[in-house]
Formats: sequence, structure tokens, C-alpha cells
Amino acid sequence: MSAATHTVSTPSAPVKSRPGLRLTLALFLTPVVLWLGLLIVLPHVDLLIMSFRMDPSFGDQGWSLENYHQFFAEPIYWLTFVRTAGYSVLVTLLTFLVSLPVAFYVTKVVARNISRFLLTMLLLPFWVSELVRVYGWMILLRESGVLNHWLTALGVTARPVEMLYNDATMIMGLVYTSMLFMVVPLVSVLESLDDSLIEAACDLGAGPWTIMRTIVVPHCMPGIVSGGIVVFMLTLGNYLTPNLMGGKNSLWFTEQIYNQFIASFNWNQGAAFGFLLLALSSCIIWLGLRLTGQKLSRVVQ
Repeated sequence: MSAATHTVSTPSAPVKSRPGLRLTLALFLTPVVLWLGLLIVLPHVDLLIMSFRMDPSFGDQGWSLENYHQFFAEPIYWLTFVRTAGYSVLVTLLTFLVSLPVAFYVTKVVARNISRFLLTMLLLPFWVSELVRVYGWMILLRESGVLNHWLTALGVTARPVEMLYNDATMIMGLVYTSMLFMVVPLVSVLESLDDSLIEAACDLGAGPWTIMRTIVVPHCMPGIVSGGIVVFMLTLGNYLTPNLMGGKNSLWFTEQIYNQFIASFNWNQGAAFGFLLLALSSCIIWLGLRLTGQKLSRVVQ
């Protein structure tokens, strides 16, 4: 009786990575690492070191917290700091309140071909620089502008009204310049919302506010937090819009940083102010993530 022949299969050896794959990965990562290292990490490290040193004109080259002490010693600095933070949170909230109905209308109300057209119209103003858009608002709102011309022509006002250089106009300009960065994340998450949920809620007698509160907003929370982070950071670090539309009384903290770097040539003080602004934005973003129960790894996807 012949013995049965069995074929024993040996496990295949693990496939080794090819040298070409490693070279491709290295060529891909090298520009990214250089970009992050040379343009972000190294400048910030240098500014951080600079913030702990005194102005060379004082003759003291040692380490010191004097630059940070000056921030708390001068009321104008920390009052402007608090004012900037408060208005940045307000602008973020107003931008969300304006953007959510727009994003819902674009994604859930109109037809798809009209939706694409409306999205293009939203993107169109952002094809030009922020400077041009801000000057466009200034042309509309100044005393000799288009809006004042029609108000006086129709007899609404007897004389032109100064609409620029106040907090309300500045906030309006900040909302306008950052609105797209809230609309895009909201549109992205609303497209994944099942329409049948809204239809079922309507059939059960839920009103628009109830649907918005119980279905739309919870589903959009990652997009809300993602857009809120971007809008808040852009608003907090904005220099152009508060300076042009708010005028000399805007009291925005980025102007204090600009004055230290450019007007006073005190780079050490300016670096300290910059890192205080960075610490403020990080703390408020962390607080926002904790209050909303979101994780940063989820909202940045």
C-alpha cells in the first residue's frame, strides 16, 4: 500500500519594501518636512527665544520675563487683548448664525444644479484679495459712498451718515471676510445628512426650530467646530479689516504686535505679544472642544 503524498505549503516570506518605494516616500516627505521646519518651526522657536530676551538697546542680553511683564503692566495691552478675544468669539458666533441657513438652503432646499451655481457665487468674492473686498465695503459705506448717496437721494437722511470706523462695521466686515470658511465645512457635513430624517420629523409634526435643534445641529457639530476654529483663528489674527473698517479706535491686538515690530522696532516685545496671542487662541480652542465634546482629530478630517 503506497503512502499518500502530502504537499506541505510553506509560508511565504514577507515582502520587503522596494528601494524605489522608499525613495518615492523620501522625495514626497522631504519638501513637507523642509516646509514645516524652515517656515514654521524654526521661525517660531527663534521668536520664542527672542521673547525671553530684552531689547539690545537696553544693553541687557540675559534671559528675562520683562517682555511678558510689560503686557500686564500696561492696561492698554491686556484690555486690547481681552477685547480682541471677546470680539473674535462674537464674530465666530455671528458667522455661524449667518452661514448655517445659507449652507442648509444650498444643500437641502434648492436643486443640485442650482446648488452648484450658488456655491460658485459664494466662492466668487474670494477670488480677489481681502484688501480689495474690504475697500469695496469702504466705498459702499463711506460718507460719499453709494449707500449714503441713495439714502440722501430718497430723503431717508438729510445728510450723509458716517458708517465706517466703528465696532459694528468692523464686526460686519470680519463676518463677511470669514464667512466662506464656515460655509464650506457646513456644506460638507450637510451633504451627508439623510433627507429622510428631516422628512420623518416633519411628518411627526416637528417645527423648523425643533428640526434644526435636534437633527441638523447635532449632525453638523464636527463641521461647526471645524469652521469655528478656522474663523476664530483668522479673526483673532486679522489685521487688515479691523484697521481699515474699525479705524484708529479699533483697538485690535494684532495692531499692538505690528506697532512693536514695525513702529517701535522692538522685536522682543512683539514676539512676546505674538506668543501671548498664540496661547490665547490655543486655550479658547481647547475650551471650545471641551464644551462641544469634539476631538481635534475628528474635526480636522
